[in-house]
Amino acid sequence: MPCGAAPANVCTPRVRRGSPTVKPIANGENTVSDTTPKDRGPDSLERDIEAARERLAGTIDQLAHRASPKTIVKREVATVKAHFVDAYGDPRTDNILKVAGGVVGFIVFVVVVRKVTK
Repeated sequence: MPCGAAPANVCTPRVRRGSPTVKPIANGENTVSDTTPKDRGPDSLERDIEAARERLAGTIDQLAHRASPKTIVKREVATVKAHFVDAYGDPRTDNILKVAGGVVGFIVFVVVVRKVTK
């Protein structure tokens, strides 16, 4: 039976080792229980905290890189190029002709509107 269709006390979510797990209790409520032993030493806790800091620093660096204007521009230029050039470097003539047709149509429209308004 899929997890979404199972009653709350039957469904056990998947969790990574060392992360909190949800354990059902008698009255139907769920409680969060830490799966790590309570008698860990301060050295172990300090190592865990330092590892968490390193993971967060890496995540922040990745987010800063993805949000930088240069990266955004490179990503958008690559998207536009991919619209007009296929993976082998050959031009996509169908897309090029569509854009060229749109530009020519717009120019014709502007010329006609100028002549009509004079």
